[in-house]
Amino acid sequence: MGRRRKRRTHVKTDEAAAAKVPKSFVIKSGVVGRSLSLLVKDVRKTMEPNTALRLRERKGNKLKDFLHVAGQLSVTHLLIFSKTSAGINLRIGRIPRGPTLTFRVSSYALTADVSALQSRPKSPGTEFNSAPLVVLNNFGGDAKHVKLMATMFQNLFPPIQVQTMKLSDARRVILFNLNSETGEIEFRHYCIRVKVTGVSKSVKTIIQTDVPDLRRYDDISDYILRGAFASESDVEDNGEATVTLPQKYIGKGNRQAEQRAIRLVEMGPRIQMSLLKIQAGMCDGEVLFHSLVQKTSAEIKEQDQRRKKSEAERARRRAEQEKNVAKKQAAKGAAEGEDGDEKSDSDGDSLEDEEEEEEEEEEDNMDEDH
Repeated sequence: MGRRRKRRTHVKTDEAAAAKVPKSFVIKSGVVGRSLSLLVKDVRKTMEPNTALRLRERKGNKLKDFLHVAGQLSVTHLLIFSKTSAGINLRIGRIPRGPTLTFRVSSYALTADVSALQSRPKSPGTEFNSAPLVVLNNFGGDAKHVKLMATMFQNLFPPIQVQTMKLSDARRVILFNLNSETGEIEFRHYCIRVKVTGVSKSVKTIIQTDVPDLRRYDDISDYILRGAFASESDVEDNGEATVTLPQKYIGKGNRQAEQRAIRLVEMGPRIQMSLLKIQAGMCDGEVLFHSLVQKTSAEIKEQDQRRKKSEAERARRRAEQEKNVAKKQAAKGAAEGEDGDEKSDSDGDSLEDEEEEEEEEEEDNMDEDH
């Protein structure tokens, strides 16, 4: 009996589409302490699955080391936490040429702290197998730095394809809320829960779980009718959060076209931060915006002139470099052509010499015969 041949049935990944998915490194720089190190791990968890979850930094690692590895792994963004005497900073940069946004973290709470505040926290399951949904609140201002922040936050995560997206992939939500008065940005991380609506907790327990414990009741009707004496919070029927499922969702009984209530359960971490400055390059370059330094119109005009001058100089050097490369390639091609001609001439001379030697040998043989 022959061996069974394995036939692969898994769906092949689209390499072109995978290359467009944003990927990130979340690292810490310098001595940050145990609490901030835990925050770095929590932020890595929120960025799943398109991040290096088990990335380890060494004391000898420099920024250029991560940038070199990021280019090989198609990493698009770098998040760096650092701690100074002034406070905690978070830098978000676009690899490889920037820009870089620097935030000052005023307060934060770890995932463990958020779970400790909940009465019945639930351990995460398969929520991190898909990327979260991004919600930006109050980022619709006309200021350039606000638009740049919104673009940077959106590009940290894969875009939503409404036509092809599965409803079961929407498991988490990340919220960026901008306070227009204080300029502070609030980062929150939620898990999406789908609940049965219009019924009490007793009926919901029967629908979503196995047979409940009925030892304390004489009849199942006593278990169901106890909802008549329950509080208002036991019956969850909020019309604003009730939707009709367009597709089948994860969970028992969450079939298509069923009425369900959507609940957001916070998972953590929480971060309260404010924009400090924007740099043109990757953690370096010209400062495009600074919250603590206000420039006059003359200084802004001078800055624009310097930028245009540097761009023109960069274009001139690039053109000169391309010209030199083309010149070297032409010279190399000409040299190879001359070597070929010399080789052909030498081959021709050697053939003529051989013919002359053969003729001389024939003449000698003829003389000997005579």
